[in-house]
Amino acid sequence: MAVHEEGKKPLIRIFICLFLINVITFYFLPNTLFSVIILTLSLVLFAMSVNFYKKPNREYKGDLHGLVNSPTDGRVVVIERVFEKDFFKEERIQISIFMTFFNAHSNWIPVSGKITHVSHVPGNFYAAYLPKSSSENEHSNILIETPEHGSILTKQIAGAIARRIVTYVKEGEDVHIGSPLGFIKLGSRMDIFLPLNSEILVNIGEEVRANVTFLARLIKEDN
Repeated sequence: MAVHEEGKKPLIRIFICLFLINVITFYFLPNTLFSVIILTLSLVLFAMSVNFYKKPNREYKGDLHGLVNSPTDGRVVVIERVFEKDFFKEERIQISIFMTFFNAHSNWIPVSGKITHVSHVPGNFYAAYLPKSSSENEHSNILIETPEHGSILTKQIAGAIARRIVTYVKEGEDVHIGSPLGFIKLGSRMDIFLPLNSEILVNIGEEVRANVTFLARLIKEDN
């Protein structure tokens, strides 16, 4: 398991902080239950931090046109028909995936195609599982034009604790399904807006894994 580039510096800082806390504890309170508890909690916290910043080694082979990759690990909290007012100005199927602290927070490209729009929108920091977080929280918009299935909108959405969204892709860039898209720090969420005729392959409450789970199958526009 590799550590994501975004996590190397934070993990070093966390390790140094926990190391110093344990050195002080064992110096002043040697051979006590308290020092053992502090050590145990430190190991658990560091292990959770490593898991948060891990970079799963999963890759798709081929362009897999017509399939929608889960852009992150997490749980499906929304599958619904909505009116997307900012880009498509029409109804779309929205699929939302909520990430907890225990999920890897690496983000991945959901479909092969060309990036036609990237923007960062400041906003609030409501809990990411709430419906209003999709439109009111700070987020990044990534619009991908597929060769045969129209455009797909993906949103990286900050949560109540997450305060930093990192997006790697740029407008005009050709992207491959399952390639790195970015990273969201701490609890957060990702939304995908698909054409209405898409065949949805997941259910609400389902745990999904990036570059493993397909969220939907797209239908060609001329069908």
